[in-house]
Amino acid sequence: MNLAALLTSAGINIAVCVILFSLYSILRKQPSNVNVYFGRRISIATRRSDPFCLDRFVPSASWLLKAWRTKEEDLLAVGGLDSVVFIRMVVFSLRIFSIAAVVCVFIVLPVNYHGRKMLHQHIPLQSLEVFTILNVQEGSKWLWTHCLALYIITFSACILLYFEYKTITKMRLAHITASSSNPSYFTVVVRAIPWSVEESYSDSVRKFFTKYHASSYLSHQMVYRSGKIQKLMSDAGKVCKILKDASVDQTRKPDLFQCGFCGGATDSFKILSNETESVRGKSSLIDDGVGGRKKVCAAAFVFFKTRYAAVVTSQLLQSSNPMLWVTDMAPEPNDVYWSNLWIPYGQLWIRKIATLLAAIAFMLVFLIPVTFVQGLTQLEFLQAAFPFLRGLLKKKIISQLVTGYLPSVVLILAFYSVPPVMMLFSTAEGCISRSGRKKSACFKVLYFTIWNVFFVNIFTGSLIRQLSVFASVKDIPAQLANAVPAQVICP
Repeated sequence: MNLAALLTSAGINIAVCVILFSLYSILRKQPSNVNVYFGRRISIATRRSDPFCLDRFVPSASWLLKAWRTKEEDLLAVGGLDSVVFIRMVVFSLRIFSIAAVVCVFIVLPVNYHGRKMLHQHIPLQSLEVFTILNVQEGSKWLWTHCLALYIITFSACILLYFEYKTITKMRLAHITASSSNPSYFTVVVRAIPWSVEESYSDSVRKFFTKYHASSYLSHQMVYRSGKIQKLMSDAGKVCKILKDASVDQTRKPDLFQCGFCGGATDSFKILSNETESVRGKSSLIDDGVGGRKKVCAAAFVFFKTRYAAVVTSQLLQSSNPMLWVTDMAPEPNDVYWSNLWIPYGQLWIRKIATLLAAIAFMLVFLIPVTFVQGLTQLEFLQAAFPFLRGLLKKKIISQLVTGYLPSVVLILAFYSVPPVMMLFSTAEGCISRSGRKKSACFKVLYFTIWNVFFVNIFTGSLIRQLSVFASVKDIPAQLANAVPAQVICP
């Protein structure tokens, strides 16, 4: 791939970003989205919207300037600590990218470009291989510049990470100190409670923690698994109560209760869906007295008098058998994933192995679109595989579009299927909190991205053809050194 194809891809991506920014600028000013983007302003003063205002259909960049000038204190007051950390992470990435760009443009690229004595063509027509380390002669005295650039980038990243983590740690400690006490701070979730014929689960929990944690133990609550009919009845009663309370509220506009297909906002339906999820969890803990419809689980929430006692208990090994009396800090009530609390603790290791094998199988299946993408970057192989495209691919614009932009689009579209699948795997693992499930899914997506975008994206290209024949095993590092730089320049 030459530089012209890369510039074509960059130009298309910039044009798409401008279009998306313009659409966001227009859509955020529509009356149906006012409650989303101007909620704080509406809470302070009534915002009057003119349906015939021309300004609603004209994109503006003023929100970009306001977002850039927003201070961390204002963002912390509006969005919370998580939003501040996210923005700082984005800014940190931009700083690292800026340092790497400056170092590579002024140190690495000139060395690579003039690494061999050759007659260079016009830069847009040059192959991108002349900008890689592959163009530097073996044993050249300028190879030290690559090591120097790597050390500069690594040292800068470590310094920036130190100050970033120091700042975030202070903000987190200040947030924890200033926040009110949460009941989850004093609660430990206990799983794998051993079954006893002589006494119930509740009596076993009370006797165990009274014996070993008598000074700090306060009380406990068993987890019950409700029957489907009882859960449906409880959910229906809760929904009716919510609707009744909402109908009494006169402060809301009538269009908030209209269906999304009728043009109204759907805030009420979102609230109801969230409420029903929390009701499912709460109904598992509340005993309505419906006999035979609730099954007690081998899990309980144990409450302590101090936070220190709860933390210490969650970290201790409660039994000589590590598969019994397993304790962890309890998630917040809205964060508990109730369905996984009913899973027997002995099944978790089987589930983790099964999800690991499923994730590996999914990675192997994903080789198909990655291989297809690498085929798109090789124009000569496309012409050989699809002879009817030779006339079309001979056109300069079409060839630049196919080799420069289409591969990245195909790969991005294929990657849209990865997060939902990884979320499904994380759910099957048995995480007892929604945040833990999302964290596990994020790690899976990260490993999946590193494997497919870096290793597989390289090894499914020209590298496989170059490694087909070896004179000896000693040739493998040299072949890798020649093949990897030539392949990573492709999108």
